[in-house]
Amino acid sequence: MDARGYGNDLCLRRSIVTMKTTSPQTAFIEARNLSKHYAEGDSSRTIFADLSLDINCGEFVALLGQSGSGKSTLLNLLGGIDLPDAGTIRVGDRILNGQNESQRTLFRRRHIGFVFQFFNLIPTLTVEENLLLPLELNGLATSDRREAALALLDQIGLGNRRDSFPERLSGGEQQRLAIARALVHKPSLLLADEPIGNLDIATGERILDLLVDLHQRAGTTIIMVTHSREVAARAGRVLCLDAGLIRELAR
Repeated sequence: MDARGYGNDLCLRRSIVTMKTTSPQTAFIEARNLSKHYAEGDSSRTIFADLSLDINCGEFVALLGQSGSGKSTLLNLLGGIDLPDAGTIRVGDRILNGQNESQRTLFRRRHIGFVFQFFNLIPTLTVEENLLLPLELNGLATSDRREAALALLDQIGLGNRRDSFPERLSGGEQQRLAIARALVHKPSLLLADEPIGNLDIATGERILDLLVDLHQRAGTTIIMVTHSREVAARAGRVLCLDAGLIRELAR
């Protein structure tokens, strides 16, 4: 994977603005005073309140926490899939909760890659068609970009499965395809929700190696949700979400 091919354009634009306006580096992701609640019957459940978080461009951050602690909720907020009840979220130069749903969708499509725990591949599309879908949606399916996408497919070991459908792939192969699909449009930010939670140990290690390689060679900003300290140890920075509070863990 060529680092030049995965330009963190959103990070770069933010860095240019930062150099012109202030001397300390402004965080690439800035969440301030976030609150999120869900209705449960006649009552309301608080996921977190007054939560703040900064993540710099190019960081690989693991987010730990027990089931139900709000890890996936926070990831969805940072990706603009969901909105906070209070607070602000800035990614690069964009205030996500200041945009409507269509604007957030376009922003995600162009700048964010998602790796979901349950793959979310489209069963009626082949491996190649699933991979190229983000390029098609962004109007980027040029011959050069398609060639680079298929090279990525070779890199993850699925070059000979281009015409297969997801149901014919193993769990590890489906997750590798999901990661490739999240990367194919060269996002500035990759959000991974329990990317190896349903995989065997050996396959999970290969997936982690792929993410670490992406971070080291391409400088992509990665936020990875996990419940495993062993998995989190592969990241450069480890945060823990517990009882609505977020804290950094010593390495």
